[in-house]
Amino acid sequence: MTATDDLRHEHEIILVIMDAADREASSITDTRQVDVATLEKIVDFCRVFLDRCHHGKEEEYLFPLLEQRGVGREHGPVGVMLHEHDAGRQRLKAVAASLPQAGTGGGGAAAALAAELRAYAALLRAHIDKENNVLFPLADRVLSPADQETLLRAFAKHEAEEIGPGVHEKYHHLAHELAQG
Repeated sequence: MTATDDLRHEHEIILVIMDAADREASSITDTRQVDVATLEKIVDFCRVFLDRCHHGKEEEYLFPLLEQRGVGREHGPVGVMLHEHDAGRQRLKAVAASLPQAGTGGGGAAAALAAELRAYAALLRAHIDKENNVLFPLADRVLSPADQETLLRAFAKHEAEEIGPGVHEKYHHLAHELAQG
């Protein structure tokens, strides 16, 4: 397994959660009811697994190494990915901020929440597509096997220090639970 394989595998889990986010958005649109507990789980997953763990691995280890190997940041794929990570954080912040009012049935808050969920999921799907089909193949060309091994070790250390033991598995279980829909 390479470091990019590890990140691709995480993308599969993230996409399961984005499917759940879309289902929740559709349910909100259809019923005007908000399943706060499920959405809190989705937000937690996105904050911890997606952002702190997955994006942390990319931002702290993969992207800097790609830059060292000549992949440009400004006007290049790394810069695009960083911009999209920030855009995703803003979208997730909007989802989390609208959840309390939407959960109590406040005005158009439920519709706004559904729209934010859909926009967030669409952003992440497009982002993952770019990483899987542009950035990671580029990384696989410019990174040596030793670079990939170094990244895998750094990723394992990051997971242990950033989210702790058993947390990765907790989110895998959550993805499986939400996939059952």
